[in-house]
Amino acid sequence: MYLYGASGHGKVVRDIVEAQGESVSAFVDDNRELSQLDGTPVVHHSEELSPMIVSIGENETRKKIAERLSCRFGTAIHPSAVVSPSAKIGEGTVVMPGAIVNAGAVIGKHCIVNTGASIDHECVLGDYCHVAPHASLCGQVSLGEGTLIGVGASVLPCVHVGDWSVIGAGAVVIRDIPAGTTAVGVPARIL
Repeated sequence: MYLYGASGHGKVVRDIVEAQGESVSAFVDDNRELSQLDGTPVVHHSEELSPMIVSIGENETRKKIAERLSCRFGTAIHPSAVVSPSAKIGEGTVVMPGAIVNAGAVIGKHCIVNTGASIDHECVLGDYCHVAPHASLCGQVSLGEGTLIGVGASVLPCVHVGDWSVIGAGAVVIRDIPAGTTAVGVPARIL
């Protein structure tokens, strides 16, 4: 497995890949001053390196890099994560330690389900979403492409959060949020 992005997030993804019994051959990074990261080699080209995970936490950057790569993408799911057999996980997605993905959930491509996050039954996450540590999505929540759900935030059942929206840390989302907006607070209000 190859990881695009030699950073702190990349180190976490490397740990997950190794915990699932695979090895990381190298990080790929645009910073030519890096030759290794904690003992793992860093290379500066990505041609024909497969499988690859884009190990960058920022949604828009992760999308730009994934779209320019012409490789096969891997998936990383930490062994301590609980993932229902009926859940679908898209390519390039990372499910971190202690995360829960329940029955019928559909996680798009290149998403991050971060440490201790909970994705309940029949939730749908668009591509490039990030559900931050200890955030909770109740049943049948849908997230548009590139949505960020902040640390410890909660989204109540059947709520839709539009594309490229940001939900602040600790927010409680009780109604739909339109695309391209930021919502914070309890209950969450659009800024």
